[in-house]
Amino acid sequence: MSAPIPSHLSELPIYKQAMQIFVLSRSISSYLNQDLAYLYDDGKEDANIYVSGDIVQQSVSLAPEIINAELEHCRDKKHRHIASVNRLTNRLYKNCSRLESCNSNGKDYLPILKREIRKFRKLQTTWMLTL
Repeated sequence: MSAPIPSHLSELPIYKQAMQIFVLSRSISSYLNQDLAYLYDDGKEDANIYVSGDIVQQSVSLAPEIINAELEHCRDKKHRHIASVNRLTNRLYKNCSRLESCNSNGKDYLPILKREIRKFRKLQTTWMLTL
């Protein structure tokens, strides 16, 4: 069981945005998986089904890294968590771009997720300056 999140951290705008991205990416991924779960005639599956899982995994990792950065006292470790948030955000955005070319109706929702990621990046810039 995970430890409860201090209330002041759960009120951070960047944390709230990370949670919103997680909920949105999970919904989009489940919608995409329904369309991408089929097999081709040659028995192969659509490779984009794994990318749809990646967006969920990356988005679920954002909030804990933000919490870890906020709670960390050592400056070097704090910067490692910040770098991890940067990498996760970049990969998440790139995977959204990859999924926009997939053969699914769910790809219509990806621009919404990308817009939320761009908002997150703006919050991220401000947040990094406050640490």
